[in-house]
Amino acid sequence: MGILDVKDVGKRFGGLQALGNVNLSVAENSVHAIIGPNGAGKSTLLNCLVGKLVPDTGSVMFDGQSVLGRSPHEINQMGISRVFQTPEIFGDLTVMENMMIPVFAKRDGAFRMHAIENMMAERDIVETAEKMLVDMNMAEKRHMHAASMSRGDKRRLEIGMCLAQEPRLLLLDEPTAGMARADTNNTIDLLKQIKDERDITIAIIEHDMHVVFSLAERITVLAQGTPLVEDTPENIKGHPKVREAYLGEAA
Repeated sequence: MGILDVKDVGKRFGGLQALGNVNLSVAENSVHAIIGPNGAGKSTLLNCLVGKLVPDTGSVMFDGQSVLGRSPHEINQMGISRVFQTPEIFGDLTVMENMMIPVFAKRDGAFRMHAIENMMAERDIVETAEKMLVDMNMAEKRHMHAASMSRGDKRRLEIGMCLAQEPRLLLLDEPTAGMARADTNNTIDLLKQIKDERDITIAIIEHDMHVVFSLAERITVLAQGTPLVEDTPENIKGHPKVREAYLGEAA
């Protein structure tokens, strides 16, 4: 068993079967990629993992506990954090204020927008947020408004906000979508650093094969809502079924 175990998960939307008997095990402290063409069921699966959707069949276990029937907030409290396709940050707040929010929420269990001034008065919150900005190499941007940053920096900030919650499992939904190649490479380097320095498991959905093969230790390929193959990156690259279903010349 892994830290995340998906067994026989199925999900239908009316007459459309989005997922059919998906089985997946993510080993603790590994980087596991989930790939597949558009419509393969990747985002549906991710939404089942974080409580945004409830599968029709099967089970999802995190560290031996079922996530089914729990709210996204409860799942987050269990130790699962998610990075969305579009960075979810507070654009009208500064970088520092954004980073303080998850620190405050982890301690108090909730966040209220009127609590910004209260957070600034809490030395432990300020110090923890400052340390995370240093870890994310963003300390010099602490006073910038988040909306003014590049997409790559917004993503770096969002990842830092997730890490401030001290998750055991970080789920990333196409984290390099819409990025220039330089920002993509910086994100790859950041995720490698996180993996090396923290006791954390990473599961990533990504279309960019450069990102996938740079990071993943194990890859699951979905096709039409069902797992096609799961293997190491080296074996996935040359797998004939994967070439036919998804990778094509990129394999």
